[in-house]
Amino acid sequence: MAELAELWAKALPDIRNAVTGRGVWTALNASVPLSTEEGALVLGLPSNETELAGHLRMPQIRKVIEAEFLKHTGMTVNLRVIEGTKAEDWERMKRRDLEANRMQMAAMDRAKAEMSARTNWDSVYEVLSRNFSATQNKSLPQNRAKFYAESVKLVAQNRKDQVNRDDLNERNFARCIERLAQYADIPSTVVAVEVLRLAGEI
Repeated sequence: MAELAELWAKALPDIRNAVTGRGVWTALNASVPLSTEEGALVLGLPSNETELAGHLRMPQIRKVIEAEFLKHTGMTVNLRVIEGTKAEDWERMKRRDLEANRMQMAAMDRAKAEMSARTNWDSVYEVLSRNFSATQNKSLPQNRAKFYAESVKLVAQNRKDQVNRDDLNERNFARCIERLAQYADIPSTVVAVEVLRLAGEI
């Protein structure tokens, strides 16, 4: 960190000369270089002066800082401004970043699972519609019975394949049961019992 402080001290005069504004100068003077990890120049500001961060984050100021730092150090960096001027402040921010990334990945995984489940049940819904349309002599109970028996197997198998059982999944599952019940002219609860029994849930 001492070496980084020296590098920052060499670049700072030229940075000041390239920018204007009392707020920007105040922010630069209050900044403490903390790290150049992973191509980021991390500048910390005291907790009681965090409102100055906006000056350093302005695109034109940011560009000047990054360009002058490159000129003096040969290091290509992306500026990041954080609250705190100690190494532990940066470590705390990195932990926050990791947690935020973890939560973001978890949210993305949930969204993918929900989309997959919905797409799957939408496909089942469409197959039920197509199969019913293709059934000959629908008025005959024996033909509806054959359609019903095959459809129950289809819905049950897809139920088994579903890993995610959240509310959205359950609603889409129920939608298919309701559609099958409508086609087969059977109460939806009876259809659900048959499907769940075949799926091994009851």
